[in-house]
Amino acid sequence: MAKVRKDLRGRILRKGEIQRASDKRYVYTYNDPLGRRKSVYAYDLVTLREKEKDLQRDQLDGLDIYVAGKATVNETFDRYISLKYNLKSTTKSNYTYMYDRFVRDTFGRKLMKDIRYSDVIQYYGTMLEEQGISLRTVDAIHSLLHPTFQLAVRDGIIRVNPTDGVMKTIKANWKDGHIPRHALTREQQRELMEYVANHPVYYHWWPILTVLLGTGCRIGEALGLRWEDIDYDNRTISVNHSLVYYPDAESRKSELRVSLPKTQSGIRTIPMMDIVYDAFKTAEDEQSENGSCVSEIDGMKDFIFTNRFGLVLNPPSVNRAIKRIIHSHNAEELVDAKRERRKPILLPDFSCHHLRHTFCTRLCETETNLKVIQSIMGHKDIQTTMDVYAEATESSKQTTIEKLSQLNIF
Repeated sequence: MAKVRKDLRGRILRKGEIQRASDKRYVYTYNDPLGRRKSVYAYDLVTLREKEKDLQRDQLDGLDIYVAGKATVNETFDRYISLKYNLKSTTKSNYTYMYDRFVRDTFGRKLMKDIRYSDVIQYYGTMLEEQGISLRTVDAIHSLLHPTFQLAVRDGIIRVNPTDGVMKTIKANWKDGHIPRHALTREQQRELMEYVANHPVYYHWWPILTVLLGTGCRIGEALGLRWEDIDYDNRTISVNHSLVYYPDAESRKSELRVSLPKTQSGIRTIPMMDIVYDAFKTAEDEQSENGSCVSEIDGMKDFIFTNRFGLVLNPPSVNRAIKRIIHSHNAEELVDAKRERRKPILLPDFSCHHLRHTFCTRLCETETNLKVIQSIMGHKDIQTTMDVYAEATESSKQTTIEKLSQLNIF
């Protein structure tokens, strides 16, 4: 346990504060925006803490460096994110995590005034071609950098935003500008679920995978489901909150928290298919046998999907299980297909979110009312629904023409 530092009067001091025994002065030590070690002094604790507040305010604003045009991308991003007062803590933490992981130690160290349009193009291209980062991730990084530079433009620190039009150029020259979505085919979907249902080890993942494939819920929405959200009589599922798994701002240790759905459109009621009903009943039987949920997250209890210890599952654990299932299935399928002299049915690399996209694709294949699809999926923007619908119906054009030709209308 860390030792608590106190002053000569026994008052607990904060991190960075000390009282010198030689002259009884209080000292606060900190790092300035350039990483230099500095200190401020005072003869009483109240005055010292007033100075600390001024320092923290100045460091948050970064006014001296920022106004002088000497700010780095990192300093400007920190300024931008500090001004996003309406962001949920989970969203802000995710933005910061994404920036710290991909930008802070590389491109983030450059001076704002020195960056040109071609520099951004080169930076994104390097991530795509040399680092193997997906186009979708680069697009997410761009969604952080673009408003950061735009803030500097509005403040008169730089004259133009060097990120303007960059993603349009990148998409036009990278895989025909299409950010691929991966939906399982019907054959792959059947193969996956039959394999899991009959496997001696992975069978306990069948309920959660069935719910993901049978409702289109985001993984956080599915893991956040409680028994009170399930209406067996009316066969409906109430999606009214979500579990998010993100690093704490200070400790950076990831933890589960309750959050509202991604958008207001995410609050919805989903009809329950028979197979989903069976999945919930199976999960209910497992809890009756192994014990109910013991987790309490932000005051919520009785979650449906838990591990063998009664703890709520988190998204990374589900994704890791999917990776193991894919690897195990494909290894066995290659052997079986060779023995049976047939073409193997291999599962592609996918994650929880691909199961949501798979459900949406199946829905688009059977439903033509886009507003119904949008409501079930919880899409805020109808364009998102239209994009999936266009992709799903593109692959079924041949089947449609074949059905038309059988009508003997000529």
